[in-house]
Amino acid sequence: MQNLFDLSGKIALVTGGSRGIGEMIAEGLVANGVKTYISARKADACDATAERLSGQGECLSIPADLSTTGGVTTLADAIEARESRLDILVNNAGATWGASIDEFPESGWDKVMDVNVKGPFFLTQALLPLLEASATPEDPARIINVGSIDGINVNKLGTYSYGPSKAAVHHLTRTLASHLADRNITANAIAPGPFPSKMTAGIAQAMGEQIRENVPLKRWGEPEDMAGVAIYLASRAGAYVSGAIIPVDGGIVASSRTL
Repeated sequence: MQNLFDLSGKIALVTGGSRGIGEMIAEGLVANGVKTYISARKADACDATAERLSGQGECLSIPADLSTTGGVTTLADAIEARESRLDILVNNAGATWGASIDEFPESGWDKVMDVNVKGPFFLTQALLPLLEASATPEDPARIINVGSIDGINVNKLGTYSYGPSKAAVHHLTRTLASHLADRNITANAIAPGPFPSKMTAGIAQAMGEQIRENVPLKRWGEPEDMAGVAIYLASRAGAYVSGAIIPVDGGIVASSRTL
């Protein structure tokens, strides 16, 4: 029982790992002995975050644009060239788009769906051989998808493709959990509420206090809150959990509130 959350010696990939939720998860994994690869579209930012996190453990940067299938293939090939197995895949890379419903463009819809839904599926597909190489009945390989409470509740913002894309991530997670169980691979999703990130910076500046008041626990999420859930799902403690969508939101979903 004392080693329930021990992750030492494991290998992980965190997409969108240079900032925000991905950086929070990557830092938690690195600090707990996981050899962690992070990927992001901007090479400079990805390299800088990897260098910073390397002060706590082993973190390596592999920049990639996961909005295209070519970028997905490039990242998968890079991991396969370096590792013979992958214990933890965190599909976190995400995008959003805001516009009025009368002006919402097809390009904004397609970008969000490509990054948030298409990318995680095809990256998972490409990395299945490495995940299977790690997986055992006692210690399954782990897929952790990052959804959103906007895929559960409906927010008041003009981000018309974001919520549906995250609802799709949640259902994709259940589908993967069902289809990959016989390969000893679990799939779960984290559904964050308000956390500080570049994606939420604008709304935080405009509505930060109002959002805080709408959170039952009366605060924004902190890096430890996100890292803790990821560590649980990736460790022995979460080995029998699959197909779950876990809101990490200070109680917003449970109280049926919207931001």
